[in-house]
Amino acid sequence: MWYFSWILGVSFACCFAILNALWLELEHSDTDDKQ
Repeated sequence: MWYFSWILGVSFACCFAILNALWLELEHSDTDDKQ
């Protein structure tokens, strides 16, 4: 069942990358609005 943990790890990494990108976009738009 090594592939099960591997798929979970990859999916978690992808979700973290997507959330990080969305958060960075929101932070960037917030600073743009303030200026």
